[in-house]
Amino acid sequence: MSVAGRRGGRFVRRLTTRLGGHAGHESASAIWETVQLARHQDRPYPLDYVARLFPEWEELHGDRLYGDDPAIVAGIGRGAFGPVAIIGQQKGRDTNDRTYRNFGMPSPEGYRKGMRVMALADKLNIPVITLIDTPGAYPGASAEERGQGGAIARSMQTMLRLRVPSVAVVIGEGSSGGALALGVADRVMMLENSTYSVISPEGGAAILWRDAARAKDAASAFQPTAANCYRWGIADVVVPEPGGGAHRDHDEAARLLGNYLARSLRDLGALSPAERKRLRRERYRRIGAYREIAAGDPTAMAAGRGTDASSNGGGPPASS
Repeated sequence: MSVAGRRGGRFVRRLTTRLGGHAGHESASAIWETVQLARHQDRPYPLDYVARLFPEWEELHGDRLYGDDPAIVAGIGRGAFGPVAIIGQQKGRDTNDRTYRNFGMPSPEGYRKGMRVMALADKLNIPVITLIDTPGAYPGASAEERGQGGAIARSMQTMLRLRVPSVAVVIGEGSSGGALALGVADRVMMLENSTYSVISPEGGAAILWRDAARAKDAASAFQPTAANCYRWGIADVVVPEPGGGAHRDHDEAARLLGNYLARSLRDLGALSPAERKRLRRERYRRIGAYREIAAGDPTAMAAGRGTDASSNGGGPPASS
């Protein structure tokens, strides 16, 4: 369904305008501006939201296997909507903090710490909220040696199997499997100036054109903005930001997000665990688009031709 066709007030009309009205296309410059805003160094990070929404907060450390990963913060908080488990990717403010947090790029022990807190939430019967803001999981050799890919996959599996309500919020940059590891939730929200994609624009440009400087071209091609993700059904909700972006007013950004979180948790809490799990699985099976190729026709398959594209939800048009 198009953004214009969805119910809503002024904010939905604002998203429609960003997508060029009913044409449904954001300009390349608008997309790149959103990418820059999603990465703004003054945007609120998970601990900024925690401080404003969950005055009672107990951070937990370590994966009980290898060590702690400061790139992921996790713990139990209590706010206006009761106790919740919170897991987020923390980038850091200054040079020392960013180095300590590894620029928000988690290692396997970070995801294992997150899974430990998810299991605790299931045991205590409290909701899980994840706050996503990462350029991707740490790609270094040490992380691969400790099972980075497996940790990401198990984190996704753990979220898919949760009995309790879960909400994932992309608060800034949501790139690659490092973001998806915390994104398999009942509800996926994106802040207005956030991005969500399978790879960073620089990574995509390096692969497609062997030139990371063409990041703007890559971003224009895969359109990772909140408005597009909402249009394709990848995001369920786009949370408005203060004028000029969340970095302009952390308090207002937290207030707006808190309103949407409270509403989603109330709606999800009214469902049984079995119903939530069923709807969660159906949600992710609907995402994406594919093209059916005529069986037994290798020429058509090689050329990418076949029957009309069959959509299993939303996403960029399937290439032919």
